[in-house]
Amino acid sequence: MTGRFEPLPGGGAAAPLDEAEISILRSLAVQLLELIGPGEEPAGSDEDAMLAALFAEGPSEPPSDPVLARFFPDAYGGPDLVPDDDVRAASAEFRRYTENDLRDRKRSDALALVHALNALSAEGGGAVLRLKPDECRQWLGALNDLRLAIGTRLEVTDEDDGGELLRLPDSDPRKPMVLAYFWLGGLQETLVEALTG
Repeated sequence: MTGRFEPLPGGGAAAPLDEAEISILRSLAVQLLELIGPGEEPAGSDEDAMLAALFAEGPSEPPSDPVLARFFPDAYGGPDLVPDDDVRAASAEFRRYTENDLRDRKRSDALALVHALNALSAEGGGAVLRLKPDECRQWLGALNDLRLAIGTRLEVTDEDDGGELLRLPDSDPRKPMVLAYFWLGGLQETLVEALTG
């Protein structure tokens, strides 16, 4: 894998990506979009749609999928707190008014990644991905979400350094996801460095 972001003059970042990298990133982003689910299509005028979105209520229960539960955790409580009825009610209320917006942002970030990759594919072969500063923010969000999803599926914890995962034999079915997890981390790290360096 060759992708490494470098800063662009005037802001933004660029990274060379080969066909395999483009294909892997697109596939992961599409899977992420499928997991997050489709958004609501606003009906009526733009003003009506904005008002409807403002007052739309989302789910009140946490998602059952472990990845979605990491994406949209309860706002109150925590791993060491056994929630009582008040904490559950506060978490449900907070989720009802925030989860849809969070899903929309994650969906928008993943779609930005797919659209940029589709434009590269149209050029044929590998190409240099060039991102404007606002596109970089979306890519950072999407790369973070992809890593978090894969890390959750691999049961990576905050204490893990990943060394154990890297030592998995090539025959282990998790090995491709482990490699993708670390590769995405490298892309994310170089993108941050390109924007802050």
